[in-house]
Amino acid sequence: MMSVDKIKLFTGIAVVILFSGCTSASKQNNTSSTVDSSQWLLPFTKLDSVNPVMKPGTASFFCPVQHKQVSWEAKNVFNPAAAVKNDTLFLLYRAQDSAGCSRIGLAKSIDGIHFIKNATPVLFPDNDAYKKYEWPGGCEDPRLVQNSAGTYYLTYTAYDGKIARLMIATSTDLYHWRKYGPAFNDSQYENMWSKSGSIVSSYTNEKIVAQKINGQYYMYWGDKYIWLASSTDLIHWKPLQQTPDKNFDSVYASYNISSLKIAIPTRKDKFDCDLVESGPPAMLTDEGIRLIYNSRNTPLIGDTSLPEGTYTVSQVLLDKNDPGKIISRMDHYFLKPQQPYELTGEVNNVCFAEALVYYKYSWWLYYGTADSKIAVAINKK
Repeated sequence: MMSVDKIKLFTGIAVVILFSGCTSASKQNNTSSTVDSSQWLLPFTKLDSVNPVMKPGTASFFCPVQHKQVSWEAKNVFNPAAAVKNDTLFLLYRAQDSAGCSRIGLAKSIDGIHFIKNATPVLFPDNDAYKKYEWPGGCEDPRLVQNSAGTYYLTYTAYDGKIARLMIATSTDLYHWRKYGPAFNDSQYENMWSKSGSIVSSYTNEKIVAQKINGQYYMYWGDKYIWLASSTDLIHWKPLQQTPDKNFDSVYASYNISSLKIAIPTRKDKFDCDLVESGPPAMLTDEGIRLIYNSRNTPLIGDTSLPEGTYTVSQVLLDKNDPGKIISRMDHYFLKPQQPYELTGEVNNVCFAEALVYYKYSWWLYYGTADSKIAVAINKK
C-alpha cells in the first residue's frame, strides 16, 4: 500500500469486494454474507497471541547507491510475499530504513510463526539499469509465483520518489534475483503509475504456480481500481483495453486510463468506496478466480463505522474463462484493524494482505499492520 507521502500525492481513490469471516482469538466479527459462503476462503483467525510475527530489526548492509552501511529494516517491515520450499515457509517482505527507502528482505520459518531473517536484503536499488526507477524510494510490496518449471517470478513496485512502477524479477532460489524492469514496458505505459501485480495461479501441493487461461497469463493490478493485464511469458505484460469510460478517469486521465479494462471497481456506501488494491496471487479454482483484495474507506462516501483511511481485506470471485467478469463478491470485509499494532503505525488503521500460502495443513494469510509490522491469520480448512 501507499506511504503517507504517497497518499498525499495520490488521492481520490476507489475499491471493491465484501464480507466477513475473520475472527480474532477472542472475538468474531459480527457480519454476514448475502452470497454462497462456500465461494470464499473463510474463516481466518488472527493469531493474536503471537502477532505481530515480524518487527523491524537492527541489521545493516552496505548500500551500493549511498556507498555506506545502512540499517535497512530499522523503520518498518510489512507487505510480504510467501512461498513454501523443502517444508520451510519463506517470506519476502518490504523493509524501510530510517530515510524511508524500501528494500526486499527474506526470512524463513519451520512453523509459520518464528522467522529467521537473512542478514541482508535480497532485492534493492543498485547502480544498475533500474536505478532510475528504484531510487530513492526503493523496491516495495512483493508478490510471488512460480512457473511450471519452478522458476520464481516476483512482481514488485519500484518508486523513484514520484512514480510507482510495477516491476518483474526472477529467481531460482529466492536469494538471487534478476531484474527485468517495468512489467509494462510499452512506451505508452512505462511512466504510468502502476503497482500491486497479482498473477492468476493454482495453489497445489504448497506451491503457487502461474496458470494460463485461453493461452494467456493474467494479472490483476492497480491501487485505485483493480485493472487487468495479460502476458505470454510472465515478464512482458500489457494492460487490457476497454471502450473508454470517462466515469473512471480522474487522476489517471493523462494516461488515458479510461481505456484500461477495470476488473474490480470501487463501490459507493461500502468499506471499499475509496480504493481497491490486489492482495496475494489470485487463486484459480473450479468455481472461478478467487482474489483476496485490500480496500480503503472514506466515511463520507463509504462505511460510516470505519475511520477515515481504514484499510480492510475482502474477497471477490471472477470467471475462470473471462478474468474480467465478476461472478460474486463479499458484502463485507473479513479482516479489519483491531489490535494496537494494526491501529497505530506509519499509516494508522491498516490491515493489508499480500501473502497466502498452504502450509502444514492450514492456509496462512500474512498481512502488513499499520505499514509497520507483519502479522498472520490462519484458516485450517
